[in-house]
Amino acid sequence: MKVGLLFDLRNPAQWHRPWPDHYAHALELCEEADRRGADGVWFTEHHLFEDGYLPQPLTFAAAAAARTRRVRIGTSVMLPALRDPAHIAEEAAVVDLISGGRLELGMGAGYRVPEYELFGADISRRFTTTERHIAEIRRLWQEKAVTPGPVQDPVPLWGGFYGPRGGRLAGRLGIGLLHISHDVYEHYRAGLAEGGHDPRRARVSDLLPIFLSDDPEAAWARIAPHLAHQLNSYQQASVEGTGRPAPPLIDPDALRDRTSDAPWGALQVLTPEDAAARIREMTDGLPVEHLIFWADIAGLPDDLVLRNMELVCEKLPALLPS
Repeated sequence: MKVGLLFDLRNPAQWHRPWPDHYAHALELCEEADRRGADGVWFTEHHLFEDGYLPQPLTFAAAAAARTRRVRIGTSVMLPALRDPAHIAEEAAVVDLISGGRLELGMGAGYRVPEYELFGADISRRFTTTERHIAEIRRLWQEKAVTPGPVQDPVPLWGGFYGPRGGRLAGRLGIGLLHISHDVYEHYRAGLAEGGHDPRRARVSDLLPIFLSDDPEAAWARIAPHLAHQLNSYQQASVEGTGRPAPPLIDPDALRDRTSDAPWGALQVLTPEDAAARIREMTDGLPVEHLIFWADIAGLPDDLVLRNMELVCEKLPALLPS
């Protein structure tokens, strides 16, 4: 199992850094992850968040690719329904070229009304549009209909989907499933068969709701305000533009002992040893390729971020199944 770190570039007002400094610091962390032996750095996408959530992951991925030498450069996820597939095919190819063939392109359907409105896209057709655009990106590369093409042939593609419909969609497309769930995995395998793909080619990865610390008890108290910001912003974002009322604010301490496998809505702060045991439980029987961990949670203090990175890169791999 490969381990990597995900960056969302949130910069909340209460812990705000000047934006140029914030982006420069994130790139330095990518370099540090590369130096410490991480297998990947991953970037995600949202639009119109007050804390500046990263809106253009492939742009940032190109910068990270130029500053690193060995880590895989991934998106977990970008939203293809918001863009022309030819634009994505060209931009992703450039990232693959800059990185020397290290791109992992993860894509998902999204869920936010304001994001679809911003790009003039129809959210009611987000799954069909996402499926069509992923297939078109692959066709453009296969038929060399955009130039220059990527280094890799093929570029590893992933579908970041969290329900049965998305699992079958990823399977039909013959791409990896960017979600570790035994239930969704069965739908994914059914989709592989439906699409004429060998189920033995199944592969899964995911962003895990785990943060590492030598002293989880002490770390939790410092992480809690940042986690509250993250969770409450996701909750608010999920109802914007829908007419539904905003849900009540979350008390992160109420989530502390949950063991949900969802990357949002729960977080476990664990030692590497306890994390390895939890991961073995989550991944038993699944063809797991990448385990992705939060690099930062809404502006955490640097010492927590750096120690999490050290433990993910240097301590955890020795405890995981090979």
